[in-house]
Amino acid sequence: MTGLADTKLLTADDLLRLSAQGVRGELVRGMLHETMASGHRHGKIAVNIVLELGNFVGPRELGTLVASDSGVWLERGPDTVREPDVAFTSAKKIPLDAEIDGYAEVVPDLVVEIASPRDSRRWARDRAQMWLDSRTDRTPSTVIRIASSSENSALALALPVSSSRIRAVNYSQAGRHRAA
Repeated sequence: MTGLADTKLLTADDLLRLSAQGVRGELVRGMLHETMASGHRHGKIAVNIVLELGNFVGPRELGTLVASDSGVWLERGPDTVREPDVAFTSAKKIPLDAEIDGYAEVVPDLVVEIASPRDSRRWARDRAQMWLDSRTDRTPSTVIRIASSSENSALALALPVSSSRIRAVNYSQAGRHRAA
């Protein structure tokens, strides 16, 4: 009988090899969590966010934008590699001319996660907290934007360094917002 204790933990290198074989997923403490394509609406939202951010980040040479599948190596032994839907990392952390084969090993300054219609508000908060807990440099503030693919709104979560509370703000497509 095979139990959890018999399960071989995977490494980030194993995940890269699996990706080359068409397996898509994240690694959480050595355990593979396979993911599936999220659909057209999800992709459209991600592209729109990348375009908006790119129009600001690119001309100012502020840093690097990446999309899902690029992966961020958050923990070693056992390894954790997560895939934000969109991420921005400042040029201070990753120089603009850096060519990274594999996974970046720094936590992005901005992470965008796009919630599917089946994802709960708790999922959004847990996902945001995971990224915040991964910070090692304690930047002045980190914003995690959870964009909903089922509504015309998005949830932005911010955590200033001096606080341990997540502050949520709902944004409509019209640009109006209210504190949640």
